[in-house]
Amino acid sequence: MKIAYFDCFSGISGDMILGALLDAGLPLEDLNREIAKLGVKNVAIERESTARHAIAATRAKVCVAGAPLADAEHHLDLSGEPAHHHPHAHLKDITSRIADSRLDDVVKERSIRVFERLCVAEAEVHNATPAEVGLHEVGALDALIDVVGAVAGLQLLEVEEVCASPLRFGTGFVRCAHGRYPVPVPGVLALCRDVPTEQTDIRAELVTPTGAAIITTLAHSFGPQPPFCQQAVGYGAGRRDLDAIPNLLRLRLGERVPASERVLLIEANIDDMNPEVYGYLFDRLLEQGACDVYATPVLMKKGRPGNVLSVLAPAGRLDELAAIVLQETTTIGLRYYGVERRVLERQIRTIATPYGEVNVKFSYIDGRRRAAPEYEDCARLAQQHQVPLLAVYEAARAAAIKE
Repeated sequence: MKIAYFDCFSGISGDMILGALLDAGLPLEDLNREIAKLGVKNVAIERESTARHAIAATRAKVCVAGAPLADAEHHLDLSGEPAHHHPHAHLKDITSRIADSRLDDVVKERSIRVFERLCVAEAEVHNATPAEVGLHEVGALDALIDVVGAVAGLQLLEVEEVCASPLRFGTGFVRCAHGRYPVPVPGVLALCRDVPTEQTDIRAELVTPTGAAIITTLAHSFGPQPPFCQQAVGYGAGRRDLDAIPNLLRLRLGERVPASERVLLIEANIDDMNPEVYGYLFDRLLEQGACDVYATPVLMKKGRPGNVLSVLAPAGRLDELAAIVLQETTTIGLRYYGVERRVLERQIRTIATPYGEVNVKFSYIDGRRRAAPEYEDCARLAQQHQVPLLAVYEAARAAAIKE
C-alpha cells in the first residue's frame, strides 16, 4: 500500500504541495496533461529549482501563457479568459468546471470535496451559505489548479493513503480582500477543527486556506509518520525564504510495512460441554479484550469428539481471559504460549447508504483495498427497513467502492 506523508513543519499551501509532488518524482508533463483536461486556456504549471536554507527544493508556479498567474495584469475567469463583469467565482462555478471536465471521476469527486469543504469554512466565517461565498477570480483560478493538481498528482503517483504531521501556524497579520486578518486566518481555523495544530511565533502565514482545505480533506490521519519503507522524498518550496525555518513542505512516499505483533494463544480441550455455551463464552471473551476466539473440532482420547477452544489474546489480558475460560467451560486446565501475528492495515469508516449509515472495515494489501461491512449495522438496517440483509450488504459495498 503506497502512502504519502506530508511533513508540515513549515505549514502547507497549494503551491508547496505541487512542488513537493514534482520534487518527489511526479513528471511535470503528466501533471500538466491532467490540468489540460480542465479546459482552461493557456494555463499550465511550471517548475523551478530553488533552495531554502541550502536544502534543494522545487517551486511550482501556476502560469498563464508562460507568466506567473500572480503577475497577471487582468482578472481571469475559470476558463482563462479576461473577466470584465464577474469579479468573483462561486462554488457552483468551480464545481461545474470540474464536473464538466475530462478528468477521471475519482479526481473530480475528490477535487469537488476539497472546494465544498473550503466554501463551508469560509461561509462559517462570513455568516453566509457556501453557495454565497465568492472567491476572487485570480485566486479562484490559482486554487482550482492547485487543488486539481494535488488530487491528480497523488493519483498519478498511485498514492492510496495520505497522512500528515500536525499543522504549524504562523502569527501576525495578512492582507486579504476583506482587509487585514490575523494569522492563522479565520478560514484556516475553521478548516482545521479537530486537526492537531501547533502555534509558532513565526511572523508569516504558514498554512493557507487552499493548503488547509486540501490536506484536511485528503488526509486519513494527522500525527507521527506511520511505519513504511521510504521510496522517495520531495521538498516543495514556499514563495518566501523565511529566516526562522526552511519554508518547505516535505513529502515522503513509501510502501506501508505490514504490522506484526506478539500475542498469546490460550487453548483448552473440551469434550463434555453443552454446545450452547460456546456463543455466550465467545461474547464474554471478546468483550474482555480477546483478539479472536474460535473452536476447532478434534477427535480426543477414547474416540470422543470434542473441540479445541482457541483464544488469541493481548499479553496483558492473560489472567482475565484465562479465568473466563476456566469459569465458563468444563475444562480442568488450559495452556498458553506466545505467537507472532501479522495483520493488514485496517480502518473503520462510517459509510452512508440508502438505508442509513454502516460501519465498513477497510483493509489494504498489495495496493488493493478490501471492504467488509459490519454485520450488526447491516442486520439492524435490514430489520428496520424490512429488506433482505444482503441488500444492505451490497448497498454498503457499493458505497464503499466510491469512498
